[in-house]
Amino acid sequence: MSGDGAREIAAAVCAGTRRAVDVVAEALARIERADPVLCAFLEVWEEEALRRAGEVDARVTAGERLPLAGVPVAVKGRRGLRAAEPLLAAGAVAVGATSVPGPGTPWQTWGLGARGRTVNPWRADRTPGGSSAGAAVAVAAGLVPLATGADGAGSVRIPAAWCGVTGLKVTGGRFPSGDRTGLAAPGVLARTAADAGLWWRHVSRRPEAPAPRFPLTAVWSPDLGYADPDPEQVSLAREAVERLVESGIVRLARPPARLSLLDPGPAWLTLRTPGADPADAHRVRAADDRRLHDLFGHADLLLTPTTPTAPHGHDGPGDAYSTALTWAFNLSGHPASSLPAGVGATGCPAGLQFVSARDREELLFAVAAEAERCGAVTALRPPAWAAS
Repeated sequence: MSGDGAREIAAAVCAGTRRAVDVVAEALARIERADPVLCAFLEVWEEEALRRAGEVDARVTAGERLPLAGVPVAVKGRRGLRAAEPLLAAGAVAVGATSVPGPGTPWQTWGLGARGRTVNPWRADRTPGGSSAGAAVAVAAGLVPLATGADGAGSVRIPAAWCGVTGLKVTGGRFPSGDRTGLAAPGVLARTAADAGLWWRHVSRRPEAPAPRFPLTAVWSPDLGYADPDPEQVSLAREAVERLVESGIVRLARPPARLSLLDPGPAWLTLRTPGADPADAHRVRAADDRRLHDLFGHADLLLTPTTPTAPHGHDGPGDAYSTALTWAFNLSGHPASSLPAGVGATGCPAGLQFVSARDREELLFAVAAEAERCGAVTALRPPAWAAS
């Protein structure tokens, strides 16, 4: 039952029509079949997961209503369990640690699992993106409905776009982080907006927010004023925007001036370099913050392509930084998500990036849920793994 979402699984376990032990055993079986090819996992915690699932069943039998009862989740990297604690307290079961980039290269849009390099489930000769590489692959291939991630320059949104799933990074500084620069923020990868919203409510401990009134005002920017995305990535994202407009979810607004941010790349790299003088980085951050503040003063959302290129091969990204359209919002701290925009000529998905004002994550989830309800955005399943 790989197509079941987190909500459906939890409802069935709480109703007694399924057992958490069986749900988790099925997820472990899917991982065992698929991971020799996908290489999405660093570790699989079979014995511990089944034990925890048995505990969930016992709690449900005793009368507890756990909102994530029996939901199999994957965590990013071997140190990812701490970030998943709110999910586990709600009844989710961690089944393993997903792949992240290994040592030896300066680029992060790849992953190295226990069995080898992580492959894109749409094309094995392409990377899934990263650094939340295995997390995106595990969700896209239907191995688990939810996976945790972390996003320091696009590390959730890029693999979400290239694997055809939903990915979100939260407002910078909202949660404690071990990143001394403040650039990294927690995130989630999920097949649906509803499941991503479940993650948000349990991590943020916030109740479900009232639905906003549609349409929301949005500004479209193909390049943020400095990037040079490939025409196909722009076209796929723009087509998704048009579907949102036609569905009455967004209304495009014309800003007083075209959005033109300063390129965040040098500033981001400076902040990541120990001992570097951060003065220029702070200048870029302040200038871009002013421009984004002005934009969100008259629009609810900023819409862009998620990535400038289609997924690259396993030999690296070449001259194009896959972070070109994402790391601006790690520098600024704005919450941002990626939703599937369609499939390009390479046979791999592309993403549409949504950005909102700080601390407006609920708005991103609401737009994503409405887009899915109207069919303007559809979760994509790699053909080879559709029945996994």
